[in-house]
Amino acid sequence: MDAGTNLFEGSSSFQPLAARMRPRKLSSIHGQEHLLDAGKPLREAIDASKLHSMVLWGPPGTGKTTIARMISEVCEVHFQSLSAVLSGVKDIREAIDVAKAQRHMSGKETILFVDEVHRFNKAQQDAFLPFIEDGTIIFIGATTENPSFELNNALLSRARVYKLRSITTDQLVKLLIQAMEDKKSGLGNKNIEASPEILNQLALAADGDGRKALNLLELASDLSDEGKISQSTIEEVLSSDYRRFDKGGDIFYEQISAMHKAVRGSSPDASLYWFARMIDGGCDPLYIARRVVRMASEDIGIADPRALEVALNAWQVQERLGSPEGELAIASAVVYLSVAAKSNAVYLAYGAAIKDAQEQPSYEVPDHLKNAPTNLLKEMGYGGEYKYSHDFDNAYAAGESYFPEALSGQEYYSPVNRGLEIKVQEKLNYLRKLDSQSQFHRYVPAESAKKTK
Repeated sequence: MDAGTNLFEGSSSFQPLAARMRPRKLSSIHGQEHLLDAGKPLREAIDASKLHSMVLWGPPGTGKTTIARMISEVCEVHFQSLSAVLSGVKDIREAIDVAKAQRHMSGKETILFVDEVHRFNKAQQDAFLPFIEDGTIIFIGATTENPSFELNNALLSRARVYKLRSITTDQLVKLLIQAMEDKKSGLGNKNIEASPEILNQLALAADGDGRKALNLLELASDLSDEGKISQSTIEEVLSSDYRRFDKGGDIFYEQISAMHKAVRGSSPDASLYWFARMIDGGCDPLYIARRVVRMASEDIGIADPRALEVALNAWQVQERLGSPEGELAIASAVVYLSVAAKSNAVYLAYGAAIKDAQEQPSYEVPDHLKNAPTNLLKEMGYGGEYKYSHDFDNAYAAGESYFPEALSGQEYYSPVNRGLEIKVQEKLNYLRKLDSQSQFHRYVPAESAKKTK
């Protein structure tokens, strides 16, 4: 636990470049102008020293810890920090005791900064609540995960969420140049040289993460020949680097969601882009293949039944051949699904049927639909009056019902006016016309049928 170490004090021990280059003022924090520019709510609260509990949510390396520490410096309050990775309820209690002592001795408020707060379980998160409520601490949590899913509602209701943005490539290049020129904290005394193209490569590889950009620059400078960072040095530094793709985290689900929506929106180009982003980030192609099968069922369905076959074939190619043939097959499926006719009619129909199955009574199968393998069952009426479809014109027993009586005439499936479902709708209209003209109706006339929206 950090009981109040000043962010900006020097240290005799070695610090990496990213630590030495932490901003000294709010205006020096890159990429968070939407929060820290003059007139923005968070900046106004800091300038007026009217602090409130908050959650700083954003990707790695965007300044969450720096902002929290800088708030304590600007507002002259006591600062303590916990890491949810390393701390437990005992550490929380100790931090609260220190905060109480600070308030008693100096009258100072205490910021309790909790890094990776989403890693605390419900009980640990609940431990902060009474002390946020009574003003013992100003709680600042930092998380890379969506607080709506990872933090308790009780904690969220007592804290304002601020969303930090990834740092743009141009801003990262400026940060790298600043580090190369800074003689006090950066690499200015080493006279490092790097072309604009080299700096852009480093910024792209950092993928919005300022800390990572500075770490890559420091490594490249250490490997450089006579202070000049060459293309061969960059290739060595980036040889095992992966772009940001937090498997199982927010970025993971945001990208697969973007790809799914692009397929649904019939945009083959955007669909391919998000597919490529996930592959570039190290996502398992088999996971993507499975999701593509879901897209074929949910968003295309009977409008183009070939879509499911194409998706399953791509999955199988990936399993059998691996990379790169498998990825190309998945890419082909993604494009096919993007340009295919779209229908969610079956998806909606299935949801409505499930809802009825869960909420309605467990109706018995009507006697005329039951099998009668024994004489006893035949005597009980099982299978009686059942109309065998093939005995009728068009293999259709007009007026027959296959529902329990209480649900007779229920409709779940409404084909869309696209792709093969145009033909499906025409056939259903024809069959319903036969029902209306039939002298036989199992339960109720067809025109009184109910339709589930």
